[in-house]
Amino acid sequence: MEMPMPMQQATQMEEHNKLNTVVYHLYIGDTIVNYTGKQRHALAINGSIPAPTLYFTEGDTALIYVHNNLKTETSLHWHGLILPNQYDGVSYLTTAPIGAGQTHVFKFPLKQSGTYWYHSHTMLQQQSGLYGAFIIHKKNEKPVKEFTMLLSDWTDEQPYQVDRSLHNATDWYAIKKGSTQNYAEAIKEGYFKTKFTNEWKRMMAMDVSDVAYDKFFINGKVNAEASAYKAGDSIRLHIINGSSSTYFWLQYAGGKMSVVANDGMDVEPVEVDRMIIAVAETYDVVVVIPEDKSFELRATSEDRTNATSLWLGSGTKVNAAVLPKLKYFEGMKMMNSMMKMDGSMDDMGMQMSNQVMDMNTVMYPEITGDANANSANKAADTTAMDVSNTIVTLNYSMLRSPVKTTLPDAPMKVLHFNLTGNMNRYVWSINNETVSESDEIKIKKGENVRIILYNGTMMRHPMHFHGHFFRVLNGQGDYSPFKNTLDIMPMETDTLEFAPTETGDWFFHCHILYHMMSGMGRIFTYENSFVNPEVPDREMALKMIYMDDRKLHPFAKIGLESNGSDGEIAISNTRYRLQTEWRIGLNDESGYESETHFGKYIGSMQLWMPYAGWDFRYRKITEPEKNIFGQSDTKDTRKVFCAGVQYTLPMLIIADTRIDTKGKFRLQLSREDIPLTNRLRFNFMVNTDKEYMAGFRYIVTKYVSLSTHYDSDMGYGAGITFTY
Repeated sequence: MEMPMPMQQATQMEEHNKLNTVVYHLYIGDTIVNYTGKQRHALAINGSIPAPTLYFTEGDTALIYVHNNLKTETSLHWHGLILPNQYDGVSYLTTAPIGAGQTHVFKFPLKQSGTYWYHSHTMLQQQSGLYGAFIIHKKNEKPVKEFTMLLSDWTDEQPYQVDRSLHNATDWYAIKKGSTQNYAEAIKEGYFKTKFTNEWKRMMAMDVSDVAYDKFFINGKVNAEASAYKAGDSIRLHIINGSSSTYFWLQYAGGKMSVVANDGMDVEPVEVDRMIIAVAETYDVVVVIPEDKSFELRATSEDRTNATSLWLGSGTKVNAAVLPKLKYFEGMKMMNSMMKMDGSMDDMGMQMSNQVMDMNTVMYPEITGDANANSANKAADTTAMDVSNTIVTLNYSMLRSPVKTTLPDAPMKVLHFNLTGNMNRYVWSINNETVSESDEIKIKKGENVRIILYNGTMMRHPMHFHGHFFRVLNGQGDYSPFKNTLDIMPMETDTLEFAPTETGDWFFHCHILYHMMSGMGRIFTYENSFVNPEVPDREMALKMIYMDDRKLHPFAKIGLESNGSDGEIAISNTRYRLQTEWRIGLNDESGYESETHFGKYIGSMQLWMPYAGWDFRYRKITEPEKNIFGQSDTKDTRKVFCAGVQYTLPMLIIADTRIDTKGKFRLQLSREDIPLTNRLRFNFMVNTDKEYMAGFRYIVTKYVSLSTHYDSDMGYGAGITFTY
């Protein structure tokens, strides 16, 4: 499918100097990309992924026509811009969705300067390519050498499949990245006790990122070139992390990086050797070309599976240091010491904040010292950065505003937000409530708002506030920096504050796309707001917003083996699950059985799931079957309703206790996918009906495995298991 030719390219903007209005036409349509030898459907703006960079000057009026050539609705959110509520671009909440074939006009004054960006806020479209840079120069600013650097992540999968897989606890992405932390690896590296303790505390393998991406890009390329720069040139880089879920480590082979702005706001220059940029953050960084060579600015994904590079200058290439593989078991060992038995976290009173104490440092070989790290550095050019304990890494406490940022005197409204989540089921929330489960937060002009934010999960979260900047209390007093996106690390507590000055509804959410869609967010609502002309039916609009974290995620596992078939089909969302399991033998003696349950997960860690359902079984029996309680089955056919509860025990074993309408009680213990090696899984089941099963599954692809198992009713079998 080819992208329709635009009537006017975005780079061909019309400037109406008299009115100080800058006009762009953006055409959203389908395109085909071929980054990895495979063609795949994507979304593009003006035929480009990423979208064209939009340039303005402070004081301009932006007039942007968005033409939707898709067959579905879309949207564009202007990330970090202070603008009227109706133009913020969140479908249904602030701005009407742009329907198929429709054109939407955005017109707003630019009251600020700096590095910003724009992206779709409809479902998972951002992951498919709908994002671009938005640069606003200062009025009367002296021109400087500059370069816009838009980072992004790319998957060859459809984003819907990524989202569905995450919610169904597949470890396929860990297999692709080699981060399963399996038992064979734990024994080999001397971490068996660490692995055992981790599962004893009901936790799956840890990871610093969720998705195994196929490529990472700078401006749509794995290797971007900026060869026009010469020795002695000082370049201001507008760095934007437009990824869906990837943090990037930044290193420059030419020496120090001077950070001069964050999230569009100036900061006093601070020189660092390396820095991490969170999802949705922007930084302005000044670098110098030390000699007539080509120096690498390397952006490495936080999980260190791959990188993307910008080459500044021409001539012999000078590489930045390669970051070695993370020491996951060391990270797991540290987390075990801070993890309670229910899988929740305990910061043990350390009161960490503002990225000052990076708990992941134990996983960095270049910090802790490791032979592999040293050899990796030696492989780089000798003029590249020496990665050692002496390097300076940026953290928020180093950011200082050049002007005072104190809030006006006003009453202070204090909010406590505890970021909560369940990695096993991929549920993300605030105070254990998703957006659809929580009330809107009422705010008003004339008061100040303070948010005390605690991250009680094992993941970093980039929290973004639409249409506002907030002060980050980072020890700089009156000169605390303004930001619109805050990276909060595991077990950190950060304090944000702002003075409400707008009107309408505004979204506050985690900017990891899949976390946001799962429900980690809140809606701030100004009291006594006027009706938004874009959202005349607010009640209906909120229902549409709530659909995101109420979304149903299907799952299926179907085994076809020489002794019959067994499997499961399920559909679930944040709280509820409907599942059907079956076992089908090849003869009357083996029989067949189907159980269907509908249940609700309860508790902050969702360890409990009460359920109700029914059980149908046929099996030719020659004598009564008795369970361990002496209760017996005397009929070939069983049709009963049942009620029970599932509970996750240590070692991630599921205890299932139920009673049926004939008064028969059953206790069952089971676990699937015990990771013996990177691809080999063990599973078992035993219950008080004297039924038992044990088997192995070797994962070949995401959807296909070789499998074998022994079942007390069906005997031994081997074949193929399909997983969806």
